[in-house]
Amino acid sequence: MSSLLLKQQQLEPQQLINALPSFMKKIQALLDVLEIDLTQYQADHIALRINDRDVAEAAHQAWLQQAEEWSNNEINGRPIIALGFNQALTINDWSIECLELPYPGDKSYPQQGWEHVEWVIPCDVDSQEAFLEYVFKTFPSLKDKWDNLASLGVKVKQSCPSGDAERIANYTVAFKYQGVCIKLHPHSLKAVIESEQA
Repeated sequence: MSSLLLKQQQLEPQQLINALPSFMKKIQALLDVLEIDLTQYQADHIALRINDRDVAEAAHQAWLQQAEEWSNNEINGRPIIALGFNQALTINDWSIECLELPYPGDKSYPQQGWEHVEWVIPCDVDSQEAFLEYVFKTFPSLKDKWDNLASLGVKVKQSCPSGDAERIANYTVAFKYQGVCIKLHPHSLKAVIESEQA
């Protein structure tokens, strides 16, 4: 029953893997608008959005056939599952090692499926401001167009999401555009999970 549920909603692992190239095209369009080149950086993980808890549970079980559960954490009142792929998803210049599967909260997404990709911009900073400064230093063209992003249709959000036991502050700058999102932060999800388990 659960695999039928996923299939009907185009959320089976293989269906999602087949949908990756068109999703990454949209991600690339956002990178082009931002004028940032991330080819040298680690595409840390890719995230799914699912609106129904039963469907999220079915997806969780289905991905366990080809990934290992790294963590299952309550963040903002709902489980967020991190799964390390047995074989990394390779797309364009990136090799993505991890899937983030948030169980649905109280927000409903207009579209289920791939939602964002997160990249690691490694640096040692101790505040959100310092991280943004580092990002600007790394991508000067982004700094130049920062004040015009809203007029280009890009929404920017800065945050520092954290689980209960995290030891590392993972400052985040997120950019949303035409239904997709990219996030930049200083540490990989794996490093954050290892800090929790330390």
